[in-house]
Amino acid sequence: MARIPVTDEQLIERYGPHLNQAPPGGWNAGLDFDKVVNTHCCFCGQQCGIRLKVKDNEVVGFEPWYDFPFNEGKLCPKGVKRYLQGSHPDRLLEPLERDPSAPGGFRTVTWDHALSRVVAEIQRIQAAYGNDAFAMLSGVSITNEKSYLVGKFARLALQTANLDYNGRLCMVSAGAANKKALGMDRASNSWSDIPLADVVFVAGANVAECAPITTSYIWRARDRGAKLIVADPRVTPLARTADVFLGLRPGTDSALMGTILHVLIANDWLDHDFINAHTLGFEEAAAEVRDYTPEWGSKVTGVPADRIVEAARLWGTSATGMLLHARGIEHHTKGVENVLSCINLGLATGKYGKPGCGVSTITGQGNGQGGREQGHKCDQLPGNRDITNPEHRAYVAQVWGCDESEIPGKGITAEEIVEAIHAGEIKGLLSICFNPLVSLPDTKFTAEALDKLEFYANIDFFLSETAQHADIVLPGSLQEEDEGTTTSAEGRTIKINAAIDPPGNARRDWEILLDIARGLGREKYFGFSSTREIFEEMKVASHGGTADYFGMTWDRIEDEMGIFWPCPEEGHPGTPRLYEGGVFAHPDGKARFHPVAYRPPAEVVDDEYPVWLTTGRVISQYLSGTQTRRIGPLVEQYPEPLCEMHPRMAESLGVVTGDIVRVTSRRGEMTLPARVVESIRPDTVFIPYHWPGRQAANQLTNRALDPVSKIPEYKVSAVRVVKAEGHVEIRDKRVTALEERRRGDG
Repeated sequence: MARIPVTDEQLIERYGPHLNQAPPGGWNAGLDFDKVVNTHCCFCGQQCGIRLKVKDNEVVGFEPWYDFPFNEGKLCPKGVKRYLQGSHPDRLLEPLERDPSAPGGFRTVTWDHALSRVVAEIQRIQAAYGNDAFAMLSGVSITNEKSYLVGKFARLALQTANLDYNGRLCMVSAGAANKKALGMDRASNSWSDIPLADVVFVAGANVAECAPITTSYIWRARDRGAKLIVADPRVTPLARTADVFLGLRPGTDSALMGTILHVLIANDWLDHDFINAHTLGFEEAAAEVRDYTPEWGSKVTGVPADRIVEAARLWGTSATGMLLHARGIEHHTKGVENVLSCINLGLATGKYGKPGCGVSTITGQGNGQGGREQGHKCDQLPGNRDITNPEHRAYVAQVWGCDESEIPGKGITAEEIVEAIHAGEIKGLLSICFNPLVSLPDTKFTAEALDKLEFYANIDFFLSETAQHADIVLPGSLQEEDEGTTTSAEGRTIKINAAIDPPGNARRDWEILLDIARGLGREKYFGFSSTREIFEEMKVASHGGTADYFGMTWDRIEDEMGIFWPCPEEGHPGTPRLYEGGVFAHPDGKARFHPVAYRPPAEVVDDEYPVWLTTGRVISQYLSGTQTRRIGPLVEQYPEPLCEMHPRMAESLGVVTGDIVRVTSRRGEMTLPARVVESIRPDTVFIPYHWPGRQAANQLTNRALDPVSKIPEYKVSAVRVVKAEGHVEIRDKRVTALEERRRGDG
């Protein structure tokens, strides 16, 4: 097998000559530029502030934006290199139509031809099979305005119920749990509360790699003397500094949290005044964990009983505390239950509505918070309203100027849409900013589904792996090519400023949707001429909903560097900290405990598949990799997936770092190099999921869904691992640099 490249020349040889490389000299390399534009990173939910340098309608570099309060100029490797993707030669500049006889299977066509065919195919399929036979899939790396427009477009232009989004693969378990327990789906606090916490509990979140700037907030708490608890199957970089590390088996999160609640109750580490005044259902939740002793919890989770007790003591006896969680507890068939079990810990100890107190999800995608509020979920209308609620439907119909009956009902979720395509029930698809062939579980099944579509149109700026199955590809826009707002993990709505125009004949995404709507004869609902006009309608549509943007103004968002919703009227200061005074978002103002009974994951290890597989992100890549795999310095940091395993497992297999291993599940298999590390459980392997095809971790993962959130169980699969033929050299630039510094110090 070929060696993993260890020089720039070998990287180019292996990955192609078009990997964009950063100019020498770092960010301040004396570049000539025309202007600098204040905006935000296009990647994760932190939405860090950044200043983009522009020359001749091209982003050529960046400067730190020190004044933006969240990151104060700090950026992770992805933020530093984000500007390199825009001039990549893979950028789509013209509409494409599938043509098997053409190079690459596509030929360029005019916009008129491409749009006419999209409209004609929508009309043909819906006339033959019904409106719901045409579906739409969207993403949340787009602005609030585009998310809002997608929701309205699907309901009033496509007139289909079957719309969903890729946030279904990320934060929906947290969203459902927050609404059930607290009445509102948002982080309970701005991140400025983290340094005020006496204990920080991080559960299922690889903060240092997936939300790096959040690490600085935790360090500020540590500088004050705060204790750190980390629960994860892997000793993540942050976990290496933890006071208590809870290295649990994949899929046992609710057992761990239930055991901690049991210990809190047994030792009376409870806030009885808060429980009595501000919550309902404590007795039922307590009864459910009556038998969840530390010994029981240790047997189920694999965490020593004394560590569970110590974590409970730190959490229960501290005056303030923040619990932060992410996909590690949400990507499960019981993700909603896992999050509810975390919320129970916050409610039991009164850690809500006060400085330094809260339980929050760390949103993953760029606009993962805002995108799940504006109405492009299958069950949702703007303002985080319920599409099945007659009052909610009537209000939105009034804003849209349509009859309530014109708004379709609740549709099916993203994975269910793919399953319906596979079953022949959905015949046509339009997608934007979504790469399900990499990001959905069981990639073979997804590919089969895409090939069964009678017609598929894709809007994107690169030809993603999913777009390669399309009949028409419409070239859309990067974040820096449009204007709008996003809402960060904190709940801070911020301003995205256009730095450049789309290149070639690419168009802004919202303009493409308006063209299709006009072609379908639905232009009366889509008279927008700017994203600012979409924003103005969006905030009216949100008014009175739990995610209320009504009081925000375009200029004020920029001038104040963000406003936290809810902001129900002009002049309202926004709401950085929710639930102050113990007032929750349910009509009676009280939060709800929920009894959570531990149940095993959908798939467990056995003699045939004896190893737990868990998946996740690495610092230099993002989601399905459509963008970051085209940025040379990020590829160089982590060129391809590796299978992390513990030395004990490696010894039993006769494997050393760099040996090729074959990992097999009930759905597929892949071969990849091993990385032997001590920072993972001996019964578990970890594979990052950013790559396509034969390198896709999601060849192995399970399509089983949470019954409430319908999120797939990415974090737990049963696999078999064996040594295969071949060995490669693995170079980790971070480790190499550390070794060189140590030699220099010596």
